[in-house]
Amino acid sequence: MSRRVRSVVLGIAGVFLIAVIWELYKWLAPDTGVILAGVTVLPRTTDIAMPHISDMIARALEPVTRAPGSPPLWVVALAAAAFSLGIAAVGWTIGVTVGFGMAVLMQRLRTAQSALLPWVVLSQTVPLIALAPLVRRWGAQLEIGTFHWQDWMSVAVIASYLAFFPVSIGALRGFSSPDAAHLDLMRSYGVGWWRTFITLRLPASVPYLLPALRLAAINAVVGTVVAEVSIGLRGGIGRSIVEFAASGSSDPAKQWSPIFGAILMGLAAAGVVALIGVLLRRYRRGEVKA
Repeated sequence: MSRRVRSVVLGIAGVFLIAVIWELYKWLAPDTGVILAGVTVLPRTTDIAMPHISDMIARALEPVTRAPGSPPLWVVALAAAAFSLGIAAVGWTIGVTVGFGMAVLMQRLRTAQSALLPWVVLSQTVPLIALAPLVRRWGAQLEIGTFHWQDWMSVAVIASYLAFFPVSIGALRGFSSPDAAHLDLMRSYGVGWWRTFITLRLPASVPYLLPALRLAAINAVVGTVVAEVSIGLRGGIGRSIVEFAASGSSDPAKQWSPIFGAILMGLAAAGVVALIGVLLRRYRRGEVKA
């Protein structure tokens, strides 16, 4: 069995195992969940808290509402996921560009590294849920000719804010990874910094950069979903999760469709980075985890 087929089989088996564990826990655990010293340590197993997987699937195939012509729930969830995935892709692209550029600057200038690296790390301590409304407010004040700031742009900025960090750190590690002997050889040949970067540092950074790109893609998806909830952007998967959760007591299986849509977003984002890894497979020897 090839490595790629084995990975697919293990992935499907992992999903099936999660479903089995879900149903076993719902069958064996009490309705009130597992309580220790008055604290609920494991969730309740009522149909409201944990619907059967079969109920989730059946509800996804039904119309969203009872109104005539209402589309199936899975179609609405998939459309919302596609909308959010497009915003996450914009944020990921911006974050990767900014993070890569900062890594190049920090590698080129030691002063820039000393000045920027602490702020890059410190930037990730800002609460995202508090930052999103500020970005929306600042963006709404921009007036450039006929250009008008849209709410989805604020969401893309938040996504890029989370995506740039792993790329900047991973790329910087990769640019600094070549052996000193190889760098000395380039200097002995009189090769300049830029050519050394293209022919030596950039290829050497791929094993560090690919895991960073995967992490940045997942961060962009998470940032998009959270920012949609904070800003109140309609049409995305984050807003759908909030809206469908409002009917959780009367229609508990309904709220799980957008959650699965968010999961599909993460899988699609990781799949795109995997395709990039296929194109760069000749440089992936000794890939380093993010």
